Amino acid sequence: MEEKEISQAVVGRLPRYLRYLGELRDEGIERVSSQELSDIMQVTASQIRQDLNTFGGFGQQGYGYNVGYLYDEIGKILGLNREHRLIIVGAGHLGQALVNYSNFERRGFLFCGLFDSDPKVCGQKIRGIAVRPMEEMAGFIRDHNIDIAVLTIPKNAAVETAEQLAACGIKGIWNFAHVDLRLPGHIQVENVHLSDSLMKLSYNLSSAEEET
Repeated sequence: MEEKEISQAVVGRLPRYLRYLGELRDEGIERVSSQELSDIMQVTASQIRQDLNTFGGFGQQGYGYNVGYLYDEIGKILGLNREHRLIIVGAGHLGQALVNYSNFERRGFLFCGLFDSDPKVCGQKIRGIAVRPMEEMAGFIRDHNIDIAVLTIPKNAAVETAEQLAACGIKGIWNFAHVDLRLPGHIQVENVHLSDSLMKLSYNLSSAEEET
């Protein structure tokens, strides 16, 4: 059977569904309707039903959705039912902050190594993880079955480093460097530009001020 392509817009909403369903589950709520989810998430009920139907539905007419079941199923769709082993390249403030954010581990994302090109940083430990020199990166990826690399390095080093990671067999890159990486199709890249989100907020603030 031919697999249908899932739009990235739908994929982008799945983590929000998971987050809100997790909150409902923690509150002891066992079922929820698409309209109730709509009220919480500010997404139309029809959009929610359409998104979930993309993956087979999960709901029953007149009953709604079983919160725990839907939470687990979306987790599986997002690949959270298995462990992901990560390294961070760049042990500066952002890299350290990511290592120290323990919620990633709850989702199955395990930070296994830290790498940096600065000899003064190498040897230091961040949350028990030693910072290693870049020369050790390829062997570490191979020996520890690393599948995701996180780039928190300057733009001018990101492209070359990403190519090195691709050659090492990395499957995915979470890129915080201020450049959009383009790698072979079998390597999944998520480019994150924090300043874009801040500028979007600035635009919305400006628009709101013009309306008052």
